[in-house]
Amino acid sequence: MPFTPFHMGPGILIKAILQSSFSLMVFGWSQIIMDIQPLFVLINGSGYLHGFSHTYLGCTLLAIFSALSGKYLSELGLKLIGLSKSPPIKISWRVAFISAFIGCFSHVLLDSIMHTDVQPFSPFFLNNDLFSILTVSELHKLCLYSGLGGGMLFYIIQWKNRRT
Repeated sequence: MPFTPFHMGPGILIKAILQSSFSLMVFGWSQIIMDIQPLFVLINGSGYLHGFSHTYLGCTLLAIFSALSGKYLSELGLKLIGLSKSPPIKISWRVAFISAFIGCFSHVLLDSIMHTDVQPFSPFFLNNDLFSILTVSELHKLCLYSGLGGGMLFYIIQWKNRRT
């Protein structure tokens, strides 16, 4: 994926389904964390584009970091943009960890479909059986449509909850 935006589509759908049991901000933060290593390689010009960070072992460590840092950053971000009034919105540790793990694991899954150099089960297995099960165009459409559908579903659920 060309960095984070396409990864947000499935996150929006998951947010619509899980509602307050999922933090889209922590999920988004985990997407950024996942792409720091590829960004560094692109800037630096050396290393493996999708290395250890794009393995399930590596993303497990990044998910823990994303949850620990993302909880506080997200709460601060909500306060700064004015969505968290009084009392401030608090993200539970459970929600932070669920959101970060879904974010990191889905990132590896989606990148495994698109990139030849992703070895999701490294160092145990070096193959990537998911590569090209969808075309890049199909994968982008899947991410885009899941985001659009998730956004509509989220607001429909919010609207129905306000009416009851």
